[in-house]
Amino acid sequence: MEHKIIESDVLIIGGGTAGCYAAIRLGEQTGIKVVIAEKANIKRSGCLAAGVNALNAYITDGHVPLDYVNYAAKDADGIVREDLLLDICNRLNSVTHDMEKRGLTILKDENGKYVSRGWRNLKINGENIKPILAEAVYAKPNVEVYNHVNITDYRFDAGIVRGAYGFGIEDATFYEFRAKAVLIATGGASGIYRPNNPGENSHQMWYCPFNTGAGYSMGILAGAEMTTFEMRFIALRCKDTIAPTGTLAQGVGAKQLNSKGEIYEKKYGLETSNRLWGTVVENLEGRGPCYLKTTGIDEKQENDLYKAYLNMAPLQTLKWIDSGRGPSEEDVEIEGTEPYVVGGHTASGYWINRDRSTTVTGLFAAGDVAGGAPQKYVTGALAEGEIAAEGIIEFLSEEDDTVDQDRLIKQALEKKAEYESFLNRNNKYDSQVFSNNGKENDTTGKYDPKQLENAMQKIMDEYAGGIRTNYKYTESGLKKAEKEIDRLLELWSDLSLADPDELLSAYEVRERLIVSKVLIAHLGARKETRWHGFQENADYPDKDKDFECYINSVYEDGKVKVFKRNLVKL
Repeated sequence: MEHKIIESDVLIIGGGTAGCYAAIRLGEQTGIKVVIAEKANIKRSGCLAAGVNALNAYITDGHVPLDYVNYAAKDADGIVREDLLLDICNRLNSVTHDMEKRGLTILKDENGKYVSRGWRNLKINGENIKPILAEAVYAKPNVEVYNHVNITDYRFDAGIVRGAYGFGIEDATFYEFRAKAVLIATGGASGIYRPNNPGENSHQMWYCPFNTGAGYSMGILAGAEMTTFEMRFIALRCKDTIAPTGTLAQGVGAKQLNSKGEIYEKKYGLETSNRLWGTVVENLEGRGPCYLKTTGIDEKQENDLYKAYLNMAPLQTLKWIDSGRGPSEEDVEIEGTEPYVVGGHTASGYWINRDRSTTVTGLFAAGDVAGGAPQKYVTGALAEGEIAAEGIIEFLSEEDDTVDQDRLIKQALEKKAEYESFLNRNNKYDSQVFSNNGKENDTTGKYDPKQLENAMQKIMDEYAGGIRTNYKYTESGLKKAEKEIDRLLELWSDLSLADPDELLSAYEVRERLIVSKVLIAHLGARKETRWHGFQENADYPDKDKDFECYINSVYEDGKVKVFKRNLVKL
């Protein structure tokens, strides 16, 4: 592999919402060189790749930031970092206004006021939100972007992050990014559990299928402290299309309806997890299928729904048009998705300080990988990227850049050799599988990445609270899952790959396996059920005051060490 060394003051891993906005803010500082390393292309990558039809976090007239903090804390049953949430909420409106100035269309009424969707949401035309962010990044002369580069590990010296290692997906170049500070701004983790739509349609899921938990995995392997992985997110979505239901519930006031015509949502509670769990129970008790009641909405509301879904989930609009039955004529069937680990909706992620620094020196986190602050959504990720940028600027002013060059050179060569060990194999995809003496080459891999991924999803689905068990899990099941995930991690080194694209798949499987291992440990450590559906412990079905705390962990010597932390209140 060709070895390229890229030097900068700040390396941003992940060019999504938080990463791009942090780069924009850092790019305003003279004398700071910034590099973004992005697995896809920052113009259309991450959760906002297809666009979005609303900004779900905004402080509307008559409300204050603390109102949003209280809402998010109540929805998460108190297991949040109120200090981190308040920092974000104080910036929600300013980053919104900044995006509008950059070209984002926010809908307004005849009086020129924003059109809200509830007290904390704004309607937008957001199909182009990611290109707007990308354009602003490219306009900064001191920001350099490396698209189609997959980062797998931190460049690590004496407990300090000094950059990262990765490879070019299209050309198999080995990249060594050297930096004084690193911002991890990758997405959360999808694809851990068996999805609603397996096989050829497995990509048809709620959360971005290319968000594989890379940022989590890298931090776990570097010994960073993680928090609240057990607060999984399971989306309640339109059946089959997996399109968002909030657009219906908030946009046209659609209520949850069972097959007997009963509105059931208030019976279980209106928190995010209870909306899901109520639907699960209604189906289990024979009152399914379940729906969102949309029949009877007027023509304008129906047309607004068609447009709204074209901004973020066009398959739902296409389904309505293809069937010839729009939402005004037929209620929309709903279902729960497979579980995800995502810090933008729940509190899962790195344990961070208010400047968004992690427990590893030189490493900052923002967006979906930053823990403690759920219900961030788009504007929260923008705000957190801005906060992290400010923290990094302060860090650089005091940073000691002394490093052990010999150790880092050795580390880089070892990582390069690891990549090459996969690519140099005489594997099943090559035209010549056997060496000259007619015997199979010893370096031939035994498995392909998809086989390991399928096995992982089956294990997690059956033993760690997936769709098959209606999200319930037991201690004995988790022990079985832990054992099987460890076995898959041992098999990982035997993967057989054909090209750099499959090298990417191999590391995505490793990332998901590492996240699964930590998730299993966190699920087992919370000996209660605090969020129905999200964390449904069949051995401990009730809530326990002893667990009004954070479940945190560090990864040491191949083991996940779990411990409690007291709640941080304002």
